[in-house]
Amino acid sequence: MTTLERPRTLGELKASGYQTQPVREEMRKNLIKKMRAGDELFPGVYGYEETVIPHIVNAILAGQDIIFLGERGQAKSRIIRSLTSLLDDAVPVLAGCEIPEDPFHPISRHGRDIVAAEGDAAKLDWLERDQRYGEKLATPDITIADLIGEVDPIKVAEGRYLSDELTIHYGLIPRTNRGIFCINELPDLAERIQVGLLNIMEERDVQIRGYRIRLPLDVFVVASANPEDYTNRGRIITPLKDRYGAQVRTHYPQKIEHEMDIMEAEHHPVPADFNVTVPAYMKEIIAEISRLARRSPDVNQRSGVSVRASIANYESMLANALRRSILTHDDVVVPRVSDLPYVVPTLTGKVEFETVEEGREDQIIDKLIQGAVVAVFNRQYQLGELEPVVNRFKAGAAVEVGETVPSDQYVRLAAQIDGLAEAAAKVAPSGKPAETAAAVEFILEGLHLNKRLNKDKVGGRSQYRG
Repeated sequence: MTTLERPRTLGELKASGYQTQPVREEMRKNLIKKMRAGDELFPGVYGYEETVIPHIVNAILAGQDIIFLGERGQAKSRIIRSLTSLLDDAVPVLAGCEIPEDPFHPISRHGRDIVAAEGDAAKLDWLERDQRYGEKLATPDITIADLIGEVDPIKVAEGRYLSDELTIHYGLIPRTNRGIFCINELPDLAERIQVGLLNIMEERDVQIRGYRIRLPLDVFVVASANPEDYTNRGRIITPLKDRYGAQVRTHYPQKIEHEMDIMEAEHHPVPADFNVTVPAYMKEIIAEISRLARRSPDVNQRSGVSVRASIANYESMLANALRRSILTHDDVVVPRVSDLPYVVPTLTGKVEFETVEEGREDQIIDKLIQGAVVAVFNRQYQLGELEPVVNRFKAGAAVEVGETVPSDQYVRLAAQIDGLAEAAAKVAPSGKPAETAAAVEFILEGLHLNKRLNKDKVGGRSQYRG
């Protein structure tokens, strides 16, 4: 129904025939509808179609609360926040209540008093789906009052008795009644606070101090946790973990194409007045750097290498290519291999290294970059097809390249080295100077890393020779 058609009183709601549903039933109904229509369930999440998403779907179909377990940068928060797409567009609640109340079945003293006093004239508000989501990052200073509630001294001062339920100020979870509530980094929550969640997770009610109240909340509770937290900072107490119906394990992209899709979707774009072309092999190199880091013995694998590292590296590479275009007064932006050293500061801040000597971090990252370049190069080329290029260098040719060398100079260089122009055309078929320049650098560096060419660094440039 449209906004104008929505009932505004309890009587109008009854007359409309509207029926409220528990939040789990509502999510299950809308999930089934999406699946039957073939809609994408979690837009912007890549590589989970056959691994993670089926477990999430099963948990929702079963009406189970979910805990997402995975390292940083595995889209846990994105998935959790996108669960709101499984809620109805809007639902009616009693107006003026401290917590969202089902008009037909109010659970708080205040809600019941409103219905008893006003009857069918009780006014309604409508909550949009985004208003039905609550989230809290677990920190050691969180209290029971924050999550569940506490006696409000102001209400007591106004003349109410301590035994009056109306003196209670409800916390975040009751205020998300009829919605979805998420606790991020659950192991960081103090154990005594975790104990306070037990009733909410199982009996679906709250207990505040000595009050004899039962507040049967309708909340879908989700949480996220990093496996490292179980040993380094805290743990989830066993009774609370037992109350989560499903534990869904996330993972980093298992295919390099998925990592590249995420990079492309999430990076900050270059200003629109520049013409940006990123060769597929350059995207692949950035993704490969992260994949190699996730297997490197020099990188702390317990903390993980987030997909955010790939996104930030991609942005840094593009930024240096943009800087070159600005300095050369060119509106074309095409990243090259010589832009890759500028991801070092970005990656240094994104990974944790195992115990290494001071200053070795840059060397480790340089090694990762070289490994990524040679891996992608060997997927693109067979060394045999580049023998004419190698032979020309053996005959005495030498070239100098670098991030500030104009693109046109690479085009002339490719024409002077037998076979180089043809090899560049394989990954840069457009023949545009900027793309040819990137391809030439890629080929020369690939041959060097395969020990077919020598390389000397002179200032900010590199010289390749036989």
